[in-house]
Amino acid sequence: GQGHVLDLSSSKTLVLLMQLTFLLLTHSFAINLGHKSSDLAFHFNPRFKESVIVCNSLCSNSWQQEQRDKHFIFHRGSTVKLVVEFLGDKFLVKLPDGHEVEFPNRHGYDKISYLNIHGGFKVTSFKM
Repeated sequence: GQGHVLDLSSSKTLVLLMQLTFLLLTHSFAINLGHKSSDLAFHFNPRFKESVIVCNSLCSNSWQQEQRDKHFIFHRGSTVKLVVEFLGDKFLVKLPDGHEVEFPNRHGYDKISYLNIHGGFKVTSFKM
């Protein structure tokens, strides 16, 4: 599954509601938010092989310091609902079990204009 949405007209906040069904052979998936593909304020990247959620930011094609969260609830073949929020000073991902993954807005962006989601899944629902 892959999707691009460019030129989002978001204000100080943005809320994405998505339901994803993971493929049986998936290794990872990513949700990227920022200004363009080379400048990502938020990279949300659950990795099935490592059972870890990696969050990071990308500045002029250069990855910054990774933040790793071992709270891994994703399973191949399962369907999950995620809430991804841009709250100005941080990003927040609400997992189905109530766990929240927070990541600071290191770039200081006041709005998000680029969204990219890709990896081993099918999008079964998407709302903004």
